[in-house]
Formats: sequence, C-alpha cells, structure tokens
Amino acid sequence: MKITSTSCICPVLVCLCFVQRCYGTTHHGSIRGTRNQTKHIEGETEVHHRPKRGWVWNQFFVLEEHMGPDPQYVGKLHSNSDKGDGSVKYILTGEGAGTIFIIDDTTGDIHSTKSLDREQKTHYVLHAQAIDRRTNKPLEPESEFIIKVQDINDNAPKFTDGPYIVTVPEMSDMGTSVLQVTATDADDPTYGNSARVVYSILQGQPYFSVDPKTGVIRTALHNMDREAREHYSVVIQAKDMAGQVGGLSGSTTVNITLTDVNDNPPRFPQKHYQLYVPESAQVGSAVGKIKANDADTGSNADMTYSIINGDGVGIFSISTDKETREGILSLKKPLNYEKKKSYTLNIEGANTHLDFRFSHLGPFKDATMLKIIVGDVDEPPLFSMPSYVMEVYENAKIGTVVGTVLAQDPDSANSLVRYFIDYNAEDDRFFNIDANTGTIKTTKVLDREETPWYNITVAASENDNPSLLSHVTVGIRVLDVNDNPPELAREYDIVVCENSKPGQVIHTISATDKDDFANGPRFNFFLDEHLSINPNFTLKDNEAIVVLFITLRRSKKEPLIISEEDVRENVVTYDDEGGGEEDTEAFDITALRNPSAAEELKYRRDIRPEVKLTPRHQTLSTLESIDVQEFIKQRLAEADLDPSVPPYDSLQTYAYEGQRSEAGSISSLDSATTQSDQDYQYLGDWGPEFKTLAELYGEIESERTT
Repeated sequence: MKITSTSCICPVLVCLCFVQRCYGTTHHGSIRGTRNQTKHIEGETEVHHRPKRGWVWNQFFVLEEHMGPDPQYVGKLHSNSDKGDGSVKYILTGEGAGTIFIIDDTTGDIHSTKSLDREQKTHYVLHAQAIDRRTNKPLEPESEFIIKVQDINDNAPKFTDGPYIVTVPEMSDMGTSVLQVTATDADDPTYGNSARVVYSILQGQPYFSVDPKTGVIRTALHNMDREAREHYSVVIQAKDMAGQVGGLSGSTTVNITLTDVNDNPPRFPQKHYQLYVPESAQVGSAVGKIKANDADTGSNADMTYSIINGDGVGIFSISTDKETREGILSLKKPLNYEKKKSYTLNIEGANTHLDFRFSHLGPFKDATMLKIIVGDVDEPPLFSMPSYVMEVYENAKIGTVVGTVLAQDPDSANSLVRYFIDYNAEDDRFFNIDANTGTIKTTKVLDREETPWYNITVAASENDNPSLLSHVTVGIRVLDVNDNPPELAREYDIVVCENSKPGQVIHTISATDKDDFANGPRFNFFLDEHLSINPNFTLKDNEAIVVLFITLRRSKKEPLIISEEDVRENVVTYDDEGGGEEDTEAFDITALRNPSAAEELKYRRDIRPEVKLTPRHQTLSTLESIDVQEFIKQRLAEADLDPSVPPYDSLQTYAYEGQRSEAGSISSLDSATTQSDQDYQYLGDWGPEFKTLAELYGEIESERTT
C-alpha cells in the first residue's frame, strides 16, 4: 500500500517501499527495496527476484492553527491491490482517528477536521489497513504511520521572571555586568527561526546596553553618579525569527538603582556662623548645633566634629549626634559677660569611613568658623567669699559688731545690694545684719558654755530685682572669757581611821572649770580662811589637784566620827602609801554588833553594794538559835558569793559577842552614838583592864563637850 501526501508545505516526498517475499515464508530481516530489486541487510548475497507488491510508506504533515472553512487535506492511502473498482476498503485507526482525522474508505484520502496546536501535541500515531470489501480479509498487513503537526510562528518570546529589580554601585567602570535576562519561545526550535530570539534595548540608552544573544545587561557609561541620578528603568525586548521583520516579540522592564559609595566629602553650607549663648547657661548643657552636609548616604555619610582652634577651645566642647549627624556644642566652663563677650571656634567635620578609590577627589573633610556671642543676663549678687568665719566674745554687749559680709552686683549696671539673715521660723535670733552695709551685730548676750558656735545664712539681693538672691554661710565662733569659777569635780565625803599616821595622804581632790582651756584648768587650792581650820589636817596645792594630809597629835585622840547623824557601819582603812579611795577596804561588820541593833543597819552613801536585805535580816533573826561557829561559816560563804565585795583579796573578820552579857555591847561605835552624860568610872570596878578604857572615854567625852 502506498501512502502519499500532497501537502504543499512538505518540501520533500520520501517513499519507502516494503517488499515481502512471495515464497510462502516471511523474511525476518528488514528489507528496503525499490522496483524489482531487493537487498539483504544482514549481509546476504544480493539475489534478483520478482517482488510482491507491498506498502509504500510516507510521513504525513498537517499545518497547525488551520483556520480554513474546509477540512485540511493530510494525505492519501493506496494499495497496489486497488484496481479502482471499489473492492478495496481503507481503514484508519489510532490517535485522533475518526475525530480529528477521517479517511475516505474508498479513495484512501485523509483529512484533518480540527485546528491543531503543535505546542499542545506535536504528532499523532495512526494505523492504516486495506481489506477486501467483499470478504473483509486483509489485502496487506496493517501499517503504522505518523502525522506530525507542522509548526508555525504563533508564539512570541516571554520573560518569565520579569519585571526585574537590581542594583549596581555608582561610579562603576563601563561594561560592568548588571543582570542577564532570558526570554523563552514556545515554538519549535528545530524548525525554522520561529524560536530563535534576539535581544535589544528599547529604553535605557545610553546608560545601559544588552548583549543580543545572551541578554546580559551592562553599564554603558563611565562614572555614573548616584547623586546626579539614582534610579533607571530599562526596557529589554526579545524578538523571534532572529529579529527579522515579521517576527514576534516580547519585552520586560529592569529597574536599576545605583548604590552609594563614599565619593562626596562633607561640606558646611556656610563658612561663617554666629551663635548666641547667655552667660547664665549651665556648665555641661548643650548650647547649640552645627551640621555639615554630605551627599552620600548610610555609613558613607558618617562624620565626626572637632574644634581645631580658636579662643574658645577650653570653654566649649563638641560631640557628634550619630542619628542626625549634627555637631552638638556644649559648655565646659561658666560664661561671664562682664569678662569676655565673645568667642571664636574653628570647627571641622570629617568622614569616618573613607574609600581610597576616590581619594583623588580631595580631602573628605571641611571646616567652618563659629562666632559665639555671650549674652548679658541679670545675675544675683556675688559674695566676696564662698563662706565666712567670724568671732565674738561671750558676754559681749548687745549690738557688738561681729563682722561684715560683702556682695556686689556682677552685672555692668552694678546695682545696690541689700542684705538680710535667712532665719527659719523656729530659730532664736541672736544676730542681725545691716541691710545696706552687711555688718552683723549681736542681739542677745552670748554664753560660750551654752552655745560655742553659730551658723547663720546671709542672703543678698539687688534693689532693682529682689527676686535674684544669693546666699552665703557665716560661721560665728563664740570666744571664751573667764566667767565661771572652778568647782570641785564632785562632792567628797572622806573617812579616815583613827590610827592613821601623821603626814599620811588621806584623799586627793580635783576641780573643774566650765571655761575654755586658757581660762580654766589652772587652779589654786587653799583652805577657806573664814572658817575655823582643823589642826588635824593639812592641804598641799599641786596646781591641778590637791592632797589632804592628816596631822594627828598622839597625846590627844580626836574622835573619828564627829557627826552624830552620820553613823557608818563600815570600817575604813588607808594604805600608808596613799592613793585615796582606791585603796579603801570596806568590811561589813554587822555581825560584830548585837543582833538587837541589826535594825539600825546603815550603809555607806558613797558605796552601794547590790545586796538584798531580806536574806540578811532573816539570818540575823535566826542568830539566837544557831551556833556561833556555824554562823561565821555562813558569813564566809556569803562573802565568797557576794558580787558587791571588792574584786581583790581582802581579809573579812567576823566575831560574835553574844547577847547574854549584862554589860551589853562595848562597841565604840555604839558608845559614840550615845547622847547622855555617862560616867565611865564604873568601868574601873571591872578590873585593872578596864580602867584605861574608862579614862579614854572620859577624856573623849570631855573634849567633845569642849
């Protein structure tokens, strides 16, 4: 069966003849033959036979996008067995058979009934068969063939990734690659030029160019300056058919931004500036701002400010605000309009991030001159000293001048100043001040021993502006005068034993004085001449302390206890070496007395032992019922445990006279308290031992009466 195509667009008609042997067996090798010759592909010797008529094969083509009113003719099937009498029937099966492709079963003509799109399906595989119409038997074996959809240029190039956003540094060299764009064409790249794309630039010249084959976009100018123009919109076109007339095209937009480099130094808008600063500005405060402009952005515009010279270098300082890129001028020292009315500063602003590729453009810094005008401000009076210390004697008359403070108006007006003391409501006012002169005087008599020092606050204001005040502290020291007599350091109550030796120190007396050191501590001690002098004692003046000595006459005994009301229950002894009361040993001799006299117990006024009385009384009340020896043991135990006894070792002596004696107690203490004219001669009746005692007490009583 021959397959032919009459498509006008197929430039070459290829006919393949398949020859089948007619000897009853099929040759299994592939046989390709023309006319009456056959050739064995597998190396067989060429043999000439009369071939049987077989299939004539061809590939069909159908043009895509056919829009005509009639079905498109594809090709024709024809069998050698067809005599033209209609006995042969042609059958078409496979992809699209009966729907897209139809066949005339008598003539074998094939037509396409629909418009085809090669971009959706490029070819169709079909099968052709010729059968005997009467017997329905195949006249020839079934054959497979292909109908290819032939491409036409019906698809324009497309940029699938556009539009594009890209950056390139400013001042880049010409030819610097920016971006590569790619367009795709859905047409058949193997047939004709339908898919052969060429790139061109429609918008963006002369700044950029594009490679027509690769689509690479490059810079086309030297030194493209971002500060002159930052954004560019470039339109790239892709055209198929190799760019020929009639080709289809597509385009895309490429947005190109020049990124910044540090190619611009900072510049001050002016070469001279002037700034007003009042003299009342606080030290450390910001007094002004200055800024240099930089056309660059980001870190390329960062800069620092500095004062390079000028007469205000030590008065002002400058720092950089990183956010605003401003120079902040601050005050380092106080301003004084009356001393200096203006300052000059030379300020420099310099970039911190340099790009040495552009160093040839000049130094990346700039300088300007700033003149600072100091403004005059009405200031409060200024005291001549930060504080004052004055002195005045105590007991001075009211109105005594203590001292003078001085304050002046620092302004050029030199206004008059008024003074006053800034008292609190609860303060006692010991001083006043002359409002015009600043002289401070006393308003009360001062006592150094009561208040040796005063602190007051003096305020000064201008007559023309009382709201402006200045304050200063004035310390007033009260000087001492000798207005206090010396006094004994304390009350002295001296006890001396009757057996003290002549010349023995019995006590040391000291004195105090409330006055200052210069007027106080040098004392002279003497016995009062207006009082009767006791010849038994002498006093030695040591200019600071005084020592009392005893001068007893052995021929005559003086009673040790003079006062009838000051009866002590202690025996006091003094060491021969002296030392005063520190050497005193006190002994509780309550046990030496008759228990009946226990209720008359009295303690020393200068020593208060912390002793509970109740246990002692309970003990005394039981003396009558216990043994004397047992009683002394109890006394010793109490002495050992008593916290009031002296911390040093001492001899504690206890005795018991009993209470059955008819003579009663013979204690000298009891006898001293008796206020009767007792005749002691009866003691002589007791024996020679008591005669001397009677004489002694008789003599004492006589002296007391005298």
